[in-house]
Amino acid sequence: MPSQTAIFIDAGFLLSLGGHRAAGTTLRSAFTTHYESLVRGIVQTVKKDSGLSNLRVYWYDASKDGLFTEQHKRIGLISGVKVRLGRISYNGEQKGVDLRLALDLVGVARTRAASVAYLVSGDDDLAEAVEEAQDLGMRVVLLGVAKPESRLGVASVAEHLALTADAIETIPDQLLDSAFTRVIEWDQNHSEKSALIAKAGANPDDSNTIDRPSVPTPAVMAQKVGPFNSVEPLPDAEIVYSSGSSRQGFQGSAAYEQKELAVAEEIGGKVAESWLALTTQAEVLELLADKPQLPLEIDRTLLKDCAQVLGEWKTDQQKIRRALRGAFWDYLDRLM
Repeated sequence: MPSQTAIFIDAGFLLSLGGHRAAGTTLRSAFTTHYESLVRGIVQTVKKDSGLSNLRVYWYDASKDGLFTEQHKRIGLISGVKVRLGRISYNGEQKGVDLRLALDLVGVARTRAASVAYLVSGDDDLAEAVEEAQDLGMRVVLLGVAKPESRLGVASVAEHLALTADAIETIPDQLLDSAFTRVIEWDQNHSEKSALIAKAGANPDDSNTIDRPSVPTPAVMAQKVGPFNSVEPLPDAEIVYSSGSSRQGFQGSAAYEQKELAVAEEIGGKVAESWLALTTQAEVLELLADKPQLPLEIDRTLLKDCAQVLGEWKTDQQKIRRALRGAFWDYLDRLM
């Protein structure tokens, strides 16, 4: 088996973590990704860790009908990169991405094209493929984003996958900070204008008599839903309400559940703020016309942002999802 590496990148996983780090949300329009420098930096990180040359970077993403977008073409033209695409299902979920990654990982191990695989993913579904590649003589290293407060030391990685891998390394913070750039700034004037025109469009007879909406100032928003990057992992404290509160406090699991719902509400408001900061009036009108249904991109962003804080299994709970979606609409309702 040649002494060289192969790098397997789950783009959805990497972009979610990098975007959340830069912009406080996984909404892809909220940040810019410098793909060339990101890929080059990862290859250099792997070379420094292993001391080996790299065979290829495999980049896995999803698109409508599995067709290359202009962005995917750009990534595919980076030297040494092979783009593999799955499909986006009708409900916005990726299909076939994990399967393609697993097949390639085992295939490279079986043909002995590389001796060490670096895997940028956190999906537990890949654990079986990792074990099969190891049985074929390949060493598999997880390459993640550092999260010191996590027991694993990396963000959003399933414990089973972490236990299966031979080692865990991290992508340098400096690389992430340079490769992901936040492009959103909360613009009160833009938000007010969007809300006014949307309200006028929904009620054309009242368009000349609309009262100026009560738009939260950035300071108020910081108190209500927090600035970008303000949501932190839940603390270990058991009391939800302070001793000065007139309401009865919750303890134990009830308190923790209340904290989770509060975090979900914060995230829902933040995603609404992010979306409104760069949307058009026409898009606001379109969103309101379909209320309470949310576009797939927004709904997916809510779930991904929440998973960054609470974890995937908590975000799967229906009460958490209801809180996320309800908070998104509550934020917009305050502006309408």
